[in-house]
Amino acid sequence: MAFSLSPRALGQGYRLEAHESVGSTNALALEHAMSGDAGKLWVVAKKQESGRGRRGRPWETPSGNLAATVLMAGGFEPRHAATLGFVAGLSLSDALQAALPDQRIDMALDGANHDKNRFTLKWPNDVLADGAKLSGILLESTMLKSDKMAVVIGIGVNVIAHPADTPYPATSLAAMGSDFDAEALFLALSDAWVDNMALWRGGDGLSSIRDKWLSRAAGLGGEVAVKTGETITRGIFETIDEECRFIIRTDDGTRVPIAAGDVHFGAVASAGAI
Repeated sequence: MAFSLSPRALGQGYRLEAHESVGSTNALALEHAMSGDAGKLWVVAKKQESGRGRRGRPWETPSGNLAATVLMAGGFEPRHAATLGFVAGLSLSDALQAALPDQRIDMALDGANHDKNRFTLKWPNDVLADGAKLSGILLESTMLKSDKMAVVIGIGVNVIAHPADTPYPATSLAAMGSDFDAEALFLALSDAWVDNMALWRGGDGLSSIRDKWLSRAAGLGGEVAVKTGETITRGIFETIDEECRFIIRTDDGTRVPIAAGDVHFGAVASAGAI
């Protein structure tokens, strides 16, 4: 099966550029933006040679995994650009739930079952499966000569393999017992993206995106620690605010908004050092 867009994505004017292997789908999409591409372009590959995640960390995409980047150019206010990461997380979780019925996946080690949402969203831009990292999302942007902002939203999914030497649990669809492939997952993703972009409405529908995201939030109401640079803030994950900042309620009742950082849950959050 080759990569393809859903009929609804095609109907909304999205285009597709598919590769077997690339250096980085984000880098390629940014090149297209700087060359004047109008946006609504998906760049996808089953292998990346030099993928990267947040803060410049390497992101492994061995052959058979999914690397997908969508280029959006204009049509939104720059202040809303960062919230496209939440649109992407919701779109991927929608695609996973639509494409992977519970009965096709082995019972999880944590006892997850048909009544539990196995795919959750970790702030700001990760998708978890049974508490382990399945996907990472990276946003990059540039201002164009037309004074429009171009944003590329990269989505990497562990389809057939996941890294073993990580400081956090990681998993893949194959490890969960699924034989779903990257092409089928991308088809569902391109369809779900249309729905969530309609909900987002250029940023005007951000409150709806926020509410939907919170309904799938990993660790909500639990103990967390967020590391920002050399600063660690500990407390309870209370919510995300209207700007999608992470809100921690500390022991003294203070609500602390955090715009960027690495989130740690549970036992790791309560440990003396992160």
